[in-house]
Amino acid sequence: MRFARLAPPDQDRPAFFARLDGAAALVLDAPPWLGGKTTGEAVAWTDIDLACPVAPTKIVCVGRNYAAHAQELGNDVPVEPLLFLKPPSALIGPGQSIVLPPESQRVEHEAELGVIIGRRARAVRLEDALDHVLGYTCLGDITARDLQRKDVQFTRGKGFDTFCPVGPWIETALDPAALRVRAVVNSQVRQDGMTAQMIWGVPELVAYISRVMTLEPGDVIATGTPQGVGPIVSGDELVIDIAGATAEARGVGALRVSVVARGDGASGR
Repeated sequence: MRFARLAPPDQDRPAFFARLDGAAALVLDAPPWLGGKTTGEAVAWTDIDLACPVAPTKIVCVGRNYAAHAQELGNDVPVEPLLFLKPPSALIGPGQSIVLPPESQRVEHEAELGVIIGRRARAVRLEDALDHVLGYTCLGDITARDLQRKDVQFTRGKGFDTFCPVGPWIETALDPAALRVRAVVNSQVRQDGMTAQMIWGVPELVAYISRVMTLEPGDVIATGTPQGVGPIVSGDELVIDIAGATAEARGVGALRVSVVARGDGASGR
């Protein structure tokens, strides 16, 4: 199934969650990770109506989960998952803008598979880990690389408002090990990797993280980025595309956002 959060600009109503069924959006009475049920209302939707589809208590990110990415930054491959957090205030959705902070001279894209938790997970077993996953989405771990290196930790460099684009929706029933993750900047492919190349797959990450902190329904895991990270500047268009790794495998879709400098009339948050 495909779940979205819709905020039609021509309607005077709060954003709402829906199950997408072709051109129809079946309105839910609650977010899908809280067991939202269809209300019987169906509305037409278009891409312009799509909003950020997640509302987590936390965004747990995994660093250096692709060996080639660790190597391109001159880092060792971790011996266990390297975790850090992004604040929910960093979230934006489809069609919105990454706002470049004046504090940084080099902001980079990192395209990632996002995992949305559907059931509370605390110290779960590896074999049960996927039972706690609702679905998957496209996610950008936007990074002020110069500040990350200067601070020797990740909070500031990855925590600015608008530094976590997510969307366009949540897809369920995917094989998280059979996906192709790409970042395209101004029609140029920058990143192109397979989730099968991840050092720790989604079940391992859910089980590992749940032994450190309780994962609540709606929480998001950013699973790491393949090689090819690079700079984004004002005026760029960033597309994060997650397709099936084979013709038979299902994917998520494409998330499109723009890049602006602070003060340029950004449509961020």
